[in-house]
Amino acid sequence: MSDAEDAKAKLKKLNAQATALKMDLHDLAEDLPTGWERIREVAEKTYQAYLELDAFRKEAAGSRG
Repeated sequence: MSDAEDAKAKLKKLNAQATALKMDLHDLAEDLPTGWERIREVAEKTYQAYLELDAFRKEAAGSRG
């Protein structure tokens, strides 16, 4: 597998993880007040996923140009 293919696969994986967590956060919000105890946990996981995705995108953009 080439570096470009590896990067594309990693981007796809990170994007899928972030999207899944976003949906978990959305579902949690819709069910409130049930499950309110999990807000911080789910939000933190979602934040970290998007932070990692953003960092990877910036790194990939920097390596191209």
